[in-house]
Parts: sequence; C-alpha cells; structure tokens
Amino acid sequence: MNNHQKISLWKLTILACLIIVSGCASPPKTLDPSISGPQLIVNPETVRLGVVKMRDTNIVFEGSGFRPGDSVLITLTGPNETKVVAAEAPIQQDGTFKAAVPPLTKIMEFLRGDVTFDEKFQNIVVISQPPIPKGVYKAKVECMISKETAETKLTVKGKTVIDSLKDWIGKLTGKIQYKKNK
Repeated sequence: MNNHQKISLWKLTILACLIIVSGCASPPKTLDPSISGPQLIVNPETVRLGVVKMRDTNIVFEGSGFRPGDSVLITLTGPNETKVVAAEAPIQQDGTFKAAVPPLTKIMEFLRGDVTFDEKFQNIVVISQPPIPKGVYKAKVECMISKETAETKLTVKGKTVIDSLKDWIGKLTGKIQYKKNK
C-alpha cells in the first residue's frame, strides 16, 4: 500500500467515524413558555474539551422573563472553584436574549489557550496549560441593572478518541500548537 492509499484510507476512516458520532447528539433544549419569571437554558447542555471540538461547537445561552432594555452577563462556576465569564447580551423588548459564547472565549477561557497567527494570518490555537476541569458547571445569568438572575447547568466532558484524533490532525497541519508552560 503506497502513501497515497494510506492517506485515502485515513480520510475514509475519519469520515466514517464522524458520521457515526454526529448522530449521537441530543435534541436542543427550548425555553419553557409556561414560566413567566427569569429562566436560562444552554445548547448544547454538554460540551467536550477537545480543541477542534470546542472550536466547532456553538454554545448558545438563551433566556426569557427578563426586563427589556437591560443586558446580561453569563458566568460559569464549577469544579475546583473554577470561574469562567462565558457571554453577554442585550435583553430584547420581549424580555428574551440569546448569547453565543464567542470563539475567543472558548479558546482562552474554556481551553485556557491563546491564539496566534501564521505567515498567512490564519489562526493558530496555542495550548500551554490544561483546560478547565471536567464536571458540572452552574451557569448563572445576571442582569446588569435589575440584578435578576437565573441558572442552569452545563456539563463539561473530556476529549473522546475522535476529539484526540482531530486535535492530532490539527497539530500535524499546524493549526494547533502545544507548548510547555515554563
């Protein structure tokens, strides 16, 4: 088997694994219209700490029952007294908000990494320390003016074998760098 055939076999194997794994997601959570007070949900409810997986996962907090015109800050508190500022958003006229966790926040806060650029100005994720601990995090939304709050849970899990494979490919292609923290 020549090198071209080996690379093609790897690509086919990775594609098959991704197709199998992609069918395992749970349905998105929705806001409960019967609740009139503040409420908070997050989709997905579980995230993984693989670099590529985290980068490609859209983490979105949604809430309802808040005072229009205010804005919210969402923080996570978890194992080992870990605290992460996850997102912020304005509250709409209907009392709802939608706050996606920005890509840089996922890299810097969740993965505790950094971003640099190559000669073509493409992003390179630099990992020099362990990510936040695995476990269940309390996600809390707090209004800036009214101080209304709501909570939900976000589960953070470690890498799967597929995540490790994706990260390894990212390292080979130069999109991810691992550096020892001095």
